[in-house]
Formats: sequence, structure tokens, C-alpha cells
Amino acid sequence: MNQLVDGEWRTDAYESTDDDGTFQRGETTFRDWIAGSDVPAHIDAEPTDRYQPEASRYHLYVSYACPWAHRTLLARSLLGLEDAIGVSVVDPWRGADGWQFSPEKEGCTPDRVHDSDYLRELYVAADPDATCRVTVPVLWDTETDTVVNNESREVLRMLTTAFDDLGNGVSLLPDDPAGVERVDELISAIYEPVNNGVYRAGFATSQAAYDEAVDDLFDALDRWNDHLADRRYLAGDRLTEADLCLFTTLVRFDHVYHTHFMCNVRYVHQYEHLWPYVRDLFGTPGVADTVDLAHIKEHYYTTHPEVTPTGIVARGPDLDWDAPHDRDRLGGSPPTPDATD
Repeated sequence: MNQLVDGEWRTDAYESTDDDGTFQRGETTFRDWIAGSDVPAHIDAEPTDRYQPEASRYHLYVSYACPWAHRTLLARSLLGLEDAIGVSVVDPWRGADGWQFSPEKEGCTPDRVHDSDYLRELYVAADPDATCRVTVPVLWDTETDTVVNNESREVLRMLTTAFDDLGNGVSLLPDDPAGVERVDELISAIYEPVNNGVYRAGFATSQAAYDEAVDDLFDALDRWNDHLADRRYLAGDRLTEADLCLFTTLVRFDHVYHTHFMCNVRYVHQYEHLWPYVRDLFGTPGVADTVDLAHIKEHYYTTHPEVTPTGIVARGPDLDWDAPHDRDRLGGSPPTPDATD
């Protein structure tokens, strides 16, 4: 696979599977934190005064297709940070040159900060000797002209904790430390079998590695389905970061992961509780506008020739995202912005 090596773009520098055929996700590179962020206890990092949470200072680089970038788009929307933090959207098709800007394409934008052709140009601008994969999301600081962070979970936490004075009053975390710790536990529990699990299945190059990933994935989906039988959201009656992290996988599942990544034991729409849960979140104000199924399907079916070499985009399924979900009977309510905003 492709990545930067000492600041130079290479198309043969990254192996995504090990000798056993198991998918190995590479580590992200830029891991700084904005001042005022609440860093989770399991992360060894400190916010820096170099990066102050100021309106119009930071810029997100995202793909509508990418579930990791989608987390940050959801937070930006739900927290009312659209005016405070700008966004540039890459082309859903990713070729040999990596993520690119195709402003002529529907749903895409130019690089609104640097007018770059490729996302990798920003990585090199931030570190001329960068050796890393070029991924989204990227949180860019326009004042110091560099990447702050490109780890989605950490960018998500920065958005939800450092920009309180610039948003709409919505919070995506509980008020108490124990509740926040519980959300972090949920995010960690979801990550390996579900968020990363679909990739472990789709990119496996041995039957054993695929079987293990699929078993882990559907065991986890069964558990979360049961978990959501008597609670509206993962952490109870309040939508939190954990729900965003699960949603971005589930909303893609039936359209791409089930077929493209061979996660075909069941569809999400066949689950008694997961399917109404996803529709409940989809109907939450500020969520549907961040979901672009055309970008999602184009990216997965045309960008992984080792999985689908023909590049044919699967047509179905035809799902009714607006069907009644009846989840409000469980109590709780979607986040509500302050009336004054």
C-alpha cells in the first residue's frame, strides 16, 4: 500500500497484512492536543498552550466515505461548530496518489486552506521528512500552519471538550468522571471487533484470519444488539461519543461491509435493536447531513482493487432510513442546542 517515506510518496512501502494474513492497521503520526481538551486517562499526552481553541483557526480535512473522519463530522455538526471549524472534503475515489481534491465532483471541495491537489502535500508541509500513511481526518491549525492531530478518536475528544464556548451548548459526554470513563470503555470495546473488525475481515488474506475477524464481529454485534434492548443509547439515556463511533460503522454496514468486506453473516437491518437504533441516530438533527451514501459506496467498491478488482458498485440494499424506530419509548432524548444559539 501507499505511504510517505522520508517525505517522498511511495506506492510499495506499506504492508497491510502480516504473515498470517491478518490485517494490521498502521499507527497515526500527529498526536498533539488543543489546550482545554480533556485527554482520556488511557492516553499519555497533555494539551499544549501552542494550540488555543479559537474560532476560525482550525480546519478539518475529511472524506464522507471514511468512518473515522465521519466521527469528527458528526461532532462538528451536533456541537454546532460549523462556523468555528472549516472543512475540506476529498474525493471518495482514492487512487495510487492517495486522497485527492476534486472540487468539480459532487460533494467534494478544494483544499480551502492551501489549494493542494493531494492530501499528502499537507503532511509534507507539516513534516518534510514524514514517514507515515496519509489518512483522514486531519485537524489542521491555520495559525502555526501544521497538523495538530490525525487520530480520529483524539480529534473527536478535542471537538467535544475544547470548544465549549464556540458551540451550541450540546455535550456528547456525561457530566461526571465515572460517566466519561464508561464512555471511553465503550469506545474501546467497540473498536477492535466492530470498527476495525470489518476491515480485519475485508482485508484478510487467509481463511483463518477472515474467520476469526467475522466471528469477533458478529459476536460483538449480537452483544450490542442485546445491550440496546432496554436503553436508547450505549451509555443510557444520553447520546455520547460512543454512539458516534458505533454509528459510523453501522450506517455503512449493509451498503458496503456486508458485501464488499464479506461480512455477510447478517445485515444490520436484520437485527431487532441495532436497526432501529441506527435509524434513531440517523434521524437525530444534524446527523443525516453528514451521511453521503454515494461517496461511501464509490469509495469502497472502487478503491480496493485487491478486494473488488472490477470496481463495480453494488446497487442495494434499498433501506428506509426514515421508518419509525420507536426508540423514544426507552426514555432519553436527542441532544438539544441551547435556545439562545
